[in-house]
Amino acid sequence: MIMVLGIGGTHLSGFQMSVINYTSPYIQKFINETWLERYGSVLHQETLRLLWSFIVSMYCVGGMIGCLCSGYLTAKYGKKKCLLFNDVVLIVATLHTGFSRRARSFEMILIGRFLEGIGAGIHMNAHVQYAGEISPKKLRGFVNVTSSVFLALGKAVARILGLRYLCYSFSSY
Repeated sequence: MIMVLGIGGTHLSGFQMSVINYTSPYIQKFINETWLERYGSVLHQETLRLLWSFIVSMYCVGGMIGCLCSGYLTAKYGKKKCLLFNDVVLIVATLHTGFSRRARSFEMILIGRFLEGIGAGIHMNAHVQYAGEISPKKLRGFVNVTSSVFLALGKAVARILGLRYLCYSFSSY
């Protein structure tokens, strides 16, 4: 149960926090190519930096909104239903991010990161509460601590997968 809650839970949030740093050259190149294809001119470096900052920041903005909404949603619908609905939000976010290249739209990455942030904000609050409620009394403290462990593990996995030689070997550019 702890492995399922951890890997399916806070591991994903930790991974999403860290993975964007290592994909930046590829996403910036994609933004440049898309801009050139649409408008026929090269994107200025300052504008590219601004768009990149929006993409990175949308995760935090969405996370703040998700955190603010999580208390209301868990009180109204319950923690389990809230987490199941949150999975739908994360699937939509993944589809936006995943199909952005095919659609030739960097704005879809922006929307996907925002939705990922909302999902992470809701999840980080509801997950710990739900895990504490369903765990046996003897293991309750241990189960609640594992959320932090899997969050850190998700960050570590993103850093390992972000190593230069791995990034270049997976790259399709």
